[in-house]
Amino acid sequence: MPSTAPGAARSKAPPAPAVENPFNGIDWALFFAISIIWGASFLLIAMGLEGLTPGMVTFFRVSAGAVTLWLIRLGRRRRSSGSAVGGPIERADWPMVILLSGLWVALPFTLFPLAQQHINSAVTGLLNGATPVFVGVISVFLHRRLPSGRQMIGIAVGLVGLVLLSLPSIQDGQSQAGGVLMVLVATVCYGFAINLAAPLQLRYGGITLMSWVLGLASVWLLPIGLRDLGANDWRPGVVLPVAVLGVVGTGLAYWIMATLVGRVGSIRASLITYLIPVVSLILGVTVRDDEVAPLALAGAVLIIAGAVLASRRRIEPSGPVMRPNVRTQPEMPDHRRMADHPEMQ
Repeated sequence: MPSTAPGAARSKAPPAPAVENPFNGIDWALFFAISIIWGASFLLIAMGLEGLTPGMVTFFRVSAGAVTLWLIRLGRRRRSSGSAVGGPIERADWPMVILLSGLWVALPFTLFPLAQQHINSAVTGLLNGATPVFVGVISVFLHRRLPSGRQMIGIAVGLVGLVLLSLPSIQDGQSQAGGVLMVLVATVCYGFAINLAAPLQLRYGGITLMSWVLGLASVWLLPIGLRDLGANDWRPGVVLPVAVLGVVGTGLAYWIMATLVGRVGSIRASLITYLIPVVSLILGVTVRDDEVAPLALAGAVLIIAGAVLASRRRIEPSGPVMRPNVRTQPEMPDHRRMADHPEMQ
């Protein structure tokens, strides 16, 4: 999209992080913190479903995350002497922001609690590990650019792993098959959203964009949250996990991730993608005694391997290359951009 005069002021990017430097203690702390936070999302959803309806779990976490991000933005604005941190969303970009509020948040966040009424948190987290594979597949169709040979192998391996991971649940009956299907639809939504969001991420920054996306999604989800309001059990052991999921997992997590990206670069920060399914598996098995079939575990290994291969950077031709201005024609997004607008659980 062509930039306007106000937008031109935002095109000045901060200095790039020194990505060649090894992680220090703070970097590792941020890296493992965000991996654990997002890996624990499915466990927290399962705990919330013990007393809250799926619609209330979704509305509660999204609205709590939106409030948290807006408070972070307000704090940053005060520290910067009132300047507009991230800048206002331009009118031409609002249709895409509205679309992302449904495709990136409202729909997938609604599907996960519904799915976890049929499949356990460990399997849900492992299935969600296929998100980078779907991002790569959808990127091919959206941007009409074939991936490299290694990336194509990674996509193929990931899809085979997805089949193996899904088979045990599908064979256990129609109910579990429905849960698997809902998670897969949610990850496909992520695949589209992550590709579509990349230009807006570059223009406004992750926290600014996500604060609007979560805020709008909260409005769309309000009727779902209020439905069957009397059926909710508000005991602390049920409410607290969802509050943590919203404030920490859907709000503070984006601030932590933005900090990590600023310190180590988006490519190295995106390695958390491969730890999230592992964390969800460990927590599901140890905390809730979730059962995962050996075939599903083999599939999960293939999915992670495929995601690693599919996320390798495309080798550019040697010599000087003319590149378009990022403000008018953003670089084709791929699943490495998940670090800038990372995977959402």
